[in-house]
Amino acid sequence: MPSGALPPDVRRLLDARTEARDASDWARADALREELHDLGWQVEDGPDGSTARPILAAVDEPGEEPLDRPPTVRASLQVAAEDHANDLARFLRGLSAHAPPYAWELVIVANGPSFEVEEVVRSAGLPIDPVVLETRDRLGWADARTLGLRQSSGEVTVLLDTSLEPTGDFVTPILAAFDDPTVGLAGGWGVSSADGREFEDAPPGEVDAIEAYCLAIRREALRAVGGFDPRFRFYRNADLDLSFAVRDAGWRAVRTDPLPFERHEHRGWTSVAPEERDRLSKRNFYRFLDHWGDRRDLLLHPAADE
Repeated sequence: MPSGALPPDVRRLLDARTEARDASDWARADALREELHDLGWQVEDGPDGSTARPILAAVDEPGEEPLDRPPTVRASLQVAAEDHANDLARFLRGLSAHAPPYAWELVIVANGPSFEVEEVVRSAGLPIDPVVLETRDRLGWADARTLGLRQSSGEVTVLLDTSLEPTGDFVTPILAAFDDPTVGLAGGWGVSSADGREFEDAPPGEVDAIEAYCLAIRREALRAVGGFDPRFRFYRNADLDLSFAVRDAGWRAVRTDPLPFERHEHRGWTSVAPEERDRLSKRNFYRFLDHWGDRRDLLLHPAADE
């Protein structure tokens, strides 16, 4: 949104945040971002300064959200397209070669991409036409993923990172985890913790959280939690927060046996400068702790109190 169109109180807070950033007062800058968020505005930082937009800007013609209706396919697969066309192309080629043997859909959130998504899709040879959601502005990680979740039509929606290259049918073992009606989340990578502060890779079976490289959520569980907290503009720890929200709503989280993927460079991590990604990761983890730090009852194997 052009800065001149911003409400006066938003413009005032945004100017104060710019001053804080110029002075390297990151704590105040973060606090002002949160204040703007509470007013319903998402800060957008760029090389020419900062502006703001209403939270979760809609797609150009959003219409009714499919999530409000009964499912129409077994599985919705969702990826985001932003800056790495070759990663998306690699994922789509693998998916085309190992398409699910069920009724399924593919949702691509074209989150302010730097390339023509339709061109990459055409070259992939997919057996179905994907749903491409084009955002008006680049959304934060949580907003983009929640937008795709709300537009999903599947009994189960599987969030996937384009660092993964499918090498086989990964959907069948994921859906099998949901044969247990108590399971709300499943995926190929999961973590557990003894104290809610340090998380470690967990073996297949029930876990404390599913990692968002491949995170599947049951439709009823998604309706219960609504999606990711939009304050997680960076991806780190947003999956922990969603997992705990789903489990707090009464569902279980299960890591599957290893899935047929080849893992490649994770751009969400490597494309961000080390100091900035550490800062963003810590801020997200503090947000997770604010939500769940005192909920030892949600830990499967909490350490004994000393």
